[in-house]
Amino acid sequence: MDLDRRHLLALSLATGTLTDPGASPVSSIGASASMTSMTALGVNAVYLGVQPGSPDDQSQVLQRAIERASGAGVPLVLPPGVYRAGHLALPTGTQLIGMPGATRVVLAQDGPLASTNDADYVTLSGLSFEGNGSPRSNREGLLHFRRGRRIRIERCELIAAGGHAIMLEQVEGEIAGNVIVGPSGAAILSRDARGLVIIGNTVENAGNNGILIWRSQSGDDGTLVADNRIEAIDAKDGGSGQNGNAINIFQAGNVMVRGNRIRSAAFSAIRGHSASNLQIINNSCSDLGEVALYAEFGFEGAVIANNTVDRAAIGISVTNFDHGGRLAVVQGNLVRNLLPKRPAGANPDDVAGVGIAVEADTAVTGNVVEQAPNVGIGVGWGQSLRDVTVTSNIVRAASIGIAVSVVPGAGSALIANNLIADAPQGAVVGVAWKRPVTGDLAREGADRFAQLRIGANQTR
Repeated sequence: MDLDRRHLLALSLATGTLTDPGASPVSSIGASASMTSMTALGVNAVYLGVQPGSPDDQSQVLQRAIERASGAGVPLVLPPGVYRAGHLALPTGTQLIGMPGATRVVLAQDGPLASTNDADYVTLSGLSFEGNGSPRSNREGLLHFRRGRRIRIERCELIAAGGHAIMLEQVEGEIAGNVIVGPSGAAILSRDARGLVIIGNTVENAGNNGILIWRSQSGDDGTLVADNRIEAIDAKDGGSGQNGNAINIFQAGNVMVRGNRIRSAAFSAIRGHSASNLQIINNSCSDLGEVALYAEFGFEGAVIANNTVDRAAIGISVTNFDHGGRLAVVQGNLVRNLLPKRPAGANPDDVAGVGIAVEADTAVTGNVVEQAPNVGIGVGWGQSLRDVTVTSNIVRAASIGIAVSVVPGAGSALIANNLIADAPQGAVVGVAWKRPVTGDLAREGADRFAQLRIGANQTR
């Protein structure tokens, strides 16, 4: 029995797939696709000529099956097995469904395994995509989506991508519950998102970066990066921070990064570069080579709150006032066990062993810093200091509790109501860049700096 409109509507009611009642009969699937070819989810790809486990490249037959199923408005189900393919073009309405852990689509030729161009309502679910480590250009992903709405990749595995695993350009949609292992580039790279959610994914052993949210020009982005688990991020292509980050936000405004578990990255856990109104909230971060949580260069507005950082060269840095970096809240963070040096590739003159470092128009309040070999909280860098408050923090076991820039031209700071314990070089010390130039200003001598207000700090 052919798949006519009546049978498609019956399937739609059973599966929740909606179709237009006024559409022409669905004849594109053809006589070979009878009602017995339908699963509970959609049409079985075997009945459209696709062969699970075939050693042959099935790109052409799988492409035809995808086009026929999407044209009919029904999902295409790939039964368990291995499917060798490449350069699959996914049209609008594609729904490709597999059995998690059992349906494997293996790259059989150079280039992306699957891609879209100006396609909407595309869903990939329950599939394993394997790149076999085949090297690819950094301008494409194993899965590559260009300009699309309602794109969804869920419960999939992406293994051994020879470049980026998932690349998105001007995409609105959701990347949810996937496992991405061993890409040589980034696990997920988004450029110029239109409204993107990246949630509940696991990323392991990425060659250069975990999740990248980038824009070609500074502007609103609004991507939500939440509840992901990211581990073992390397920086195989080197550099001084462009690689080796678990999450990197570049020129993308109004991005929220919350609730992620990040462990072991060569450079940063979360790095915002020229990313205004960035929120970094409730993340758990450990074993970072450089700055764990970073707001740098030309940004205005950052909230870094309620995170934990354990083992990093610097816990939190809000910097580059000289490039327009300003306006932040650093609140309620727990930062501990700072490292005495930065990784290879970082500027050897940069400091390390610092819990929190800020420069301009920033409130630092309610944080706890413990075990900082150099400075617990650093306020300003040379002349880059303006309107900073440091209040109600606890600093324990830091060589210098709070260091504040006192070079000519440095701006104002308020340091009050902090508890500073076990700081052998001083609770509050004036510095010229890295060099201490005063005694303990919490005890005496602060009044000689008109731009500073230091008082009511508890020290021991």
